[in-house]
Amino acid sequence: MPDIETARAWYPAYDPVHGFDHILRVYHMAEKIALIEGADLEIVRAAALLHDAQGSQTEGGEAGRQDHHQASSQFAQQVLEKEGWPADRIAAVQHCIRAHRFRDESQNPQTLEARILFDADKLDVIGAIGIARTIAFDVVVNQPIYSKPSRQFIETGVKEPGEPHSSYHEYLFKLSKIKDRLFTKAAQELAVERDRFMQEYFIRLEAEESGEI
Repeated sequence: MPDIETARAWYPAYDPVHGFDHILRVYHMAEKIALIEGADLEIVRAAALLHDAQGSQTEGGEAGRQDHHQASSQFAQQVLEKEGWPADRIAAVQHCIRAHRFRDESQNPQTLEARILFDADKLDVIGAIGIARTIAFDVVVNQPIYSKPSRQFIETGVKEPGEPHSSYHEYLFKLSKIKDRLFTKAAQELAVERDRFMQEYFIRLEAEESGEI
């Protein structure tokens, strides 16, 4: 079983969005949910430690993240094969990793363990931590914290040519939908307060940017 100190070496020294601090939060949250839901802890722990092991935000920006779940799944296979894991359990970990990405619905979480990793990872993009990570992402990829979204983006989620993808865009496109995309009851309950806090922040952000307050 990969341990936390071994996993630390798989992540860059600095990545404010998908760095090792994110991995630790997801690991502990996934463990917490797994204990409540009665999941296979070994599968959940290994998947949490490996789920972002390839595709650093700081090295490749958003382009480097597009297929990180596939690359991390392949990396997980290499790691776990060296540890002597049986093929069926390696496949279970790989499914968790491949199914954790919000923007790729080609493989939805089919197992309890995959749903737990998805939920733990998504809880980390809402609430106070989620706001901080979203802003950090925009700093890394040189996008604004706030830019007024076009009507086209509001209605379809597709930006107009040249339209930036600000933190507010990300809130509208993804973060505001997280609470209703979670699978486990434990995660759904944890999401309520995080979602409320996040909504209040982005409502306030828009109001201040527009000069309403």
